[in-house]
Amino acid sequence: MKTNQEVQIRDPFVYVDQEEGKYYLFGSTDKNIWGKGTGFDVYIGDDLENWDGPYPVFRPDNHFYSDENFWAPEVHQYKGMYYMFATFLRKDNGKRGTAILKSDSLTGPFQPHSEGPVTPKDWYSLDGTLHIDDEGKPWMVFCHEWVQVGDGEICAQQLSEDLKKTIGEPITLFSASEAPWPTSFKHKKRNTQENYVTDGPYVYRAENGELLMLWASFVDNVYAQGISRSTTGEVTGPWTHDKEPLFSSDGGHGMLFKNLENNLMLTLHSPNKTPNERPIFIEMEETGGVIKRRDSHESKTNS
Repeated sequence: MKTNQEVQIRDPFVYVDQEEGKYYLFGSTDKNIWGKGTGFDVYIGDDLENWDGPYPVFRPDNHFYSDENFWAPEVHQYKGMYYMFATFLRKDNGKRGTAILKSDSLTGPFQPHSEGPVTPKDWYSLDGTLHIDDEGKPWMVFCHEWVQVGDGEICAQQLSEDLKKTIGEPITLFSASEAPWPTSFKHKKRNTQENYVTDGPYVYRAENGELLMLWASFVDNVYAQGISRSTTGEVTGPWTHDKEPLFSSDGGHGMLFKNLENNLMLTLHSPNKTPNERPIFIEMEETGGVIKRRDSHESKTNS
């Protein structure tokens, strides 16, 4: 059994099994995610504080298309099976991309489902997430990395019904600099260019019907989390952006979920520094599509 303070994890993703009364915590679980990849693990708990595990859910074989940068696994149930969207550094061209793996169990083993990453082969891409639109069509929302385009982008691309491949061309939804809250930085090797990061998109349908997107960037070189909104309710947008970040205390790459008591929760990792990153769980409240920390509301009420 491990507490949150004993779990080193980046990019936490929680799958809630209401029938079993359990939480399944996935994420980037290699001790050093910046190098050689071991695989992905899952932690299992019933209170978002104490966890059994880690249990291995994916380990690559010798023929796998990547051996480093195993990042950001998300697990979604779709048509009776479990699909893992995860980022890998390709062996064939040294670029990152999101691939899709499959299992009949939340505890794996997950096996390759798509033929390598489904993001564009010549792009640096990462952090693909699944979105099912109102017509039941699957989409992948992902990031076109700042390391390639300077001003990081969030894109969407339709998936085939069996989630094995993409359909059509990717659609750029917005660039990081279009939102008012991220700030730019100059990379040591790219000191003539202002760079903006997009990271970890997660699509959430609000109770009022709005389609929201949670995503991460940086504010004055500090990792932060913000929210954007589709003006049409469709993943293709157009998208507008909340003025202030949702979380700006050196944490990000988060997702929203309802806990076993049906309360809205935000999870993300913080601090954003290896090996100190830990899963953080924050109770949220939602009013008319506006999402805020519940404790901040209570502090104002009690003051």
